[in-house]
Amino acid sequence: MNYTVLRVWGIPIRLNISLFVFLPILAWLIGSGEQLAAYATLINSMTPATVEAAQLTDADRWIIGTAAAIGLFASVTLHELGHAWAAMRYDIEVESITLWILGGLASLTEMPKEWNREFWIAVAGPVTSLLVGAVCLAALFVVPESATLVVFALGLLAVMNVVLAIFNMLPAFPMDGGRVLRAVLARNRSYVSATRTAARAGIAFAIVFIFLGVVVAFSPVLVLVALFIYIGATTESRTVVIAELLSGFSVSDLVSQSETVPADATAETILARLLSARRTNLAVVDKSGTVVGAITASALRDIRPAEYETTTVGEIATTDLPRIDGETSAFDALQELRSGRSEAVLVERDGVPIGLVSQEDFTAVLNFRRDTVAF
Repeated sequence: MNYTVLRVWGIPIRLNISLFVFLPILAWLIGSGEQLAAYATLINSMTPATVEAAQLTDADRWIIGTAAAIGLFASVTLHELGHAWAAMRYDIEVESITLWILGGLASLTEMPKEWNREFWIAVAGPVTSLLVGAVCLAALFVVPESATLVVFALGLLAVMNVVLAIFNMLPAFPMDGGRVLRAVLARNRSYVSATRTAARAGIAFAIVFIFLGVVVAFSPVLVLVALFIYIGATTESRTVVIAELLSGFSVSDLVSQSETVPADATAETILARLLSARRTNLAVVDKSGTVVGAITASALRDIRPAEYETTTVGEIATTDLPRIDGETSAFDALQELRSGRSEAVLVERDGVPIGLVSQEDFTAVLNFRRDTVAF
């Protein structure tokens, strides 16, 4: 569940509910004795300020931890706004920026396949984090050393932003460094091949992180990051391959392959057709041949076998299916089908249904393309 808290350049900034749970934990982790002692050493080595973690009270630690936790996610927001700014420079719309337990995510309406565009959009985030870190570091040269809490908070944000930039530039897809790797590889090879290589690098990093988080030093957060990278890498690789396989197809191209059944046919007849066609759904047409819905295997399961001979398809057909224009690309149609709860969608041309398309139709086309196309 996400909550929109503000808009920047018209982009909604949303907070995921997981963030509300994680922020207090992060504040405690940052404010703990060992963590602050380590940060104090870094701050003292980078700036003229001298801070001592041992002199802080418990209240001071909570204040510093809370300020740093909130400041970190503010920094993540700026990081994502860096991506958004670069994307908008290429006229790519940014749908939203969402902050959650593992950071932030700028959702773009499309990811550019031009290597140079993806490169600059990817590096814009880490560059922004480095700039934010530099500003915090510079502030330490003017803030009085007596303002211990402020010095600690600014020092933490300086360190965190530098770490944020470095960590995001690891060549582990789908992180920024993985996208940079794909962009560089895409200069001399296909987009699909570059994605596969970047995804493999991401999976390798995920395995290393899981090993470190479980075997070397127990760290649930590192394990979560590893799972995020693994899922993101495999999902992106699969999505890019599917998009390439469906490239050049509109959803109406799939309709011609689908069968239709008359609304006055009996359930018994349709059961046999579903079995012979090895499908779980078929388009239903009225007497004029117009598609009016779909008959599914699940609908047949809802009636008793004794009623198969007396029940017509029209009586149990699903007629409130989602509708999609036939000119829609096959890939976009597949994404819409997967995001909904329906087993199929009605395809329209000029507002008139022309056929039914289900997951099975996409599977058949993808299998055929996979056997005939080499990447």
